[in-house]
Amino acid sequence: MRRTVFNEDHEAFRETIRAFIEAEVVPVHDDWYAAGQVPRDFYYKLAELGIFGIRVPEEYGGAGVDSHKFEAVMYEETARAGVSFGGSGVHVLLGLPYIQMLATDEQKRRYLPKFVTGEEMWALAMTEPGTGSDLAGMKTTAKRSADGSHYVLNGAKTFITGGVHADRVIVCARTSPPREDDRRFGISLFAVDTTSEGYSVGRKLDKLGLKVSDTAELAFTDVKVPAEDLLGEENAGFSYLGRNLPSERWGIAFGAYAQAKAAVRFAQQYVQERTVFGKPVAAFQNTKFELAACQAEVDAAEAVADRALEALDAGELTPAEAASAKLFCTEVAHRVIDRCLQLHGGYGFMNEYPIARLYADNRVNRIYGGTSEVMKSIIAKSMGL
Repeated sequence: MRRTVFNEDHEAFRETIRAFIEAEVVPVHDDWYAAGQVPRDFYYKLAELGIFGIRVPEEYGGAGVDSHKFEAVMYEETARAGVSFGGSGVHVLLGLPYIQMLATDEQKRRYLPKFVTGEEMWALAMTEPGTGSDLAGMKTTAKRSADGSHYVLNGAKTFITGGVHADRVIVCARTSPPREDDRRFGISLFAVDTTSEGYSVGRKLDKLGLKVSDTAELAFTDVKVPAEDLLGEENAGFSYLGRNLPSERWGIAFGAYAQAKAAVRFAQQYVQERTVFGKPVAAFQNTKFELAACQAEVDAAEAVADRALEALDAGELTPAEAASAKLFCTEVAHRVIDRCLQLHGGYGFMNEYPIARLYADNRVNRIYGGTSEVMKSIIAKSMGL
C-alpha cells in the first residue's frame, strides 16, 4: 500500500538524518551505551542540524513548521539504525509544547532562542517516588513568597528522562491544597533553572533499557523560583498536563511502531546470513511464517501511527484516540520484537546485537506516558463504559 504521510521535504530530511547517524552516531554509540548517556555537546550538533527549531516560530530562530512529521522521520531513522539521540526527544516532544502553549511573549523571548541552539536543554518532571499515574497525589510543593516575587520549591521527582543534562526542567508542584470536590486542583508548572541553589540531581538511574537516555532523580530544597518562571496560571497545571498527553502518547506510539519495523529488518538480515543445519535460517518455513506475521502486524501499526500523526498535525487527535494508538502500537511492538529476538536464537540475548537492546528499550513503552491499563480505562470511558 502506498504511504502518503510524508512528502519530498520529509524524505530529503530523512536522507540528511540517515547520513548524520552513520557519520556522527554509529561509530560512537557503543561508547554512549557504556556511559549511559550521550555527551552534552552532541546536543549542539543536533541543534546545528536545525532539529530543535523545526516547530519553533521563525522570530525565535526556528523554522516555524507546524508539524510533527519531521519528528516522525527521526523516530524511524534512529530505530532503523538501532541508535538513540539521548534525552533530546523529551526536549522537543515534551518541553516545547508547554512553552508554546503557556509561555508569555516575554518568556518565549527568554526561553526559545536558547531552546533552538541547544544552549538550554529542557526536561519534564511529573513523576515522584510515590506518585506515578496518579499525578494528583504529588507531594512536591511551591509556596509563594510574601512579596509575590518568587516561589519556594521543595520535594523530589524520579524517572526524569534528560534529567542529568537538563538546563531547565518543567516541574509540577502543588501551590495549593486539593479541593474536596477536585483533588486535581492546586498544581502549577514552573520552568526551573537547574543552576538554582537547592536544586540537585541525584542518582542517574540504572534502567533495564534506554541505556543511552539519561534518567535521573531530582531533589528540591528551598529552591527559589522567580514568579516570572511560572508557566500558565497558578493552580491550573493539571489541565495543562492533560492537554499535552495526546502528543506525548502519539510519540510513544509512533516510536514503538518504528521499533517494531526495525526489529523485522534486523531479523530479516540475520536469518538470511545465519546458517543452521547447512542452510540459511530464512529457508525454514517457520522463519518465513514468523516474519510474515510480524510484517503484517507492523503494516497495521504503521497505518494506526500514520493516522494518529495526521490527526495530531490537524489538531484533532483526541485523548481516547491517542490512548488507542499508544495501546495498539506498543502491544504490537512487544509481540513483534519478542518474535524477532527468538529468530536470532542465543545471539538475540547478547547486547552486541541491536535486537537485544531493542527488546529492553521497548519494554517501557507500555508503562511510561500512562500504562496500558490506564490507556484501556481512557478508551473504555470514551465508549461510555
